[in-house]
Order: sequence, then structure tokens, then C-alpha cells
Amino acid sequence: MKKAIYIIWSFLIALTFNSCELFEIDNYDEPAETLWGEVVDVATGERVLTDQGSEGTRIRLRELSWTETDVPDNFDFWCMKEGIFQNTKVFKGYYNIRIDGAFIPLVRVTQQGDTLSDGSLYQDIKGETKVKFEVQPFLKVEWIGSPVVSDGKITASFRVTRGVSEADFRAKVEPMGGWSDAFLEVNDIRIFVSQLPYAGYREWDSRYSPIMGGTNAEKTAKLGETITLTTSGTIPSGRTVWIRAGARLNYQTEGNYRHNYNEAKRVDIP
Repeated sequence: MKKAIYIIWSFLIALTFNSCELFEIDNYDEPAETLWGEVVDVATGERVLTDQGSEGTRIRLRELSWTETDVPDNFDFWCMKEGIFQNTKVFKGYYNIRIDGAFIPLVRVTQQGDTLSDGSLYQDIKGETKVKFEVQPFLKVEWIGSPVVSDGKITASFRVTRGVSEADFRAKVEPMGGWSDAFLEVNDIRIFVSQLPYAGYREWDSRYSPIMGGTNAEKTAKLGETITLTTSGTIPSGRTVWIRAGARLNYQTEGNYRHNYNEAKRVDIP
């Protein structure tokens, strides 16, 4: 009987000590540092407009100053449509900051794992830290004139041009492996219509958003020309919508096709 009691008592003591870890107080300070950044066209200095979400510009943080594992965890968040990003809940530390979007990859690696170029940043984040990435956007989209409204339909014109030459694109992308001439083609041109100012692939109304038809070759042939599209359906009178033109190269970055955009325009339907 005494032996049984001893065994039970020993078990309870061990359980008590092991359970203490479950109730330890987390004495780490909450993340309170701020990372603010912008993504700009290296040729013009203009911000590279994007989607808000996985189809847009992704920011990836890897803390290098502290980790419980051999390989640091990635922390991803997304750029705002205006080409800027901000995270106010970052732990103080030394980080690798990488971005991926509708531009020439800043980190280029061969299929064998050899690094060709590393344009990511290695940065201490403390207090408010500001960074700027200069990139080569695949395409440049510009409005031409002002939208015209008639009978609940919007007609708008814009131009799509290459943001990086075919030769430069090929010189930087082909060494990564798996090259195809089709990467240079445009596979989507459209106007996104939204009832919110965040018009884009994540926020658009399919009832009204016109998509340019034709093959990739036909879309590519429109580069440099004025493109005019009229919205589908009839937008109700008194409605306010936002429109944005977007074009997408037939090339994926980090597994996603991503659009390049112009700025959103507000349109009031009389």
C-alpha cells in the first residue's frame, strides 16, 4: 500500500513540475517596431501600383537575429495599391526584406539553386524604419484623356507599354531556367470597375468590367497603342464607381500572374 501511495505521489510531483511550463508568463515585449516602405520604378521614380492581396506585391520578412530553428520563419504581408507598405507590429531585430511582384525578380536563382542576383535588403528594424525598393515593372499603364459616361456606360482610353525592354527581360529571366518566348507576351488587358477605390483583381464587379478579347499575340500587338474599352452592362444612375486599367505579362513571379496598373479614377454616373 505504501509503495502504491509513493508511486502516485511521485507521479503528481512530476506532473506539477512539468505543468509549470504551461503557465509560464511570456516575458517578451510585444512587437512595436514599424517598417514602412515604397516600391518605385527605377527608371521614373514613380510608385509601382499594385493589387492588395496575393496577386499584388508581397513583402517577406525573415528575422536573422534570433530564431529557435536553423531556418528562420517567413513573415509575409502585402503592399497597398498605391505602392507603399507598412507594418507596425514588428519585433526589433535584423531582417532580410524581400519583395516580389509584377516586376523583374530582385532575387534570381537558377533551377540548381545558384543565386544570380540578390536585390533584397538586409536591415535592422528599430523604431520606425523606412526602406525603398527600386524595381523594373513589367508593364506601364497610363490613362489617355478622361472617361466618358453615356447611358450608364463608361468609355475610357489608356496605353500599355513595356516597363523593361524585351532584351533586358530576357537577359535577367532566361538564366533562371525554363525560359519560354511566351513570357514576353501580354495575356490580359482589362478595365476593373469597383464600387470601392481599391479597384483591381481583388475588388471588381464582373457585371461592368470589360476585358479585351483576342489571343496573347493580338494583345501584345497593342503595346504602345491607344486602347479604348467600354464597360459592360448598365451602371445604375446615381452610382459612384472607380475604374482602373490593368495589364498582365504572361510570366509568373513566385507562382502568380500579377497585373500592372494605372491609378484608380472616380466616375459618378448621372
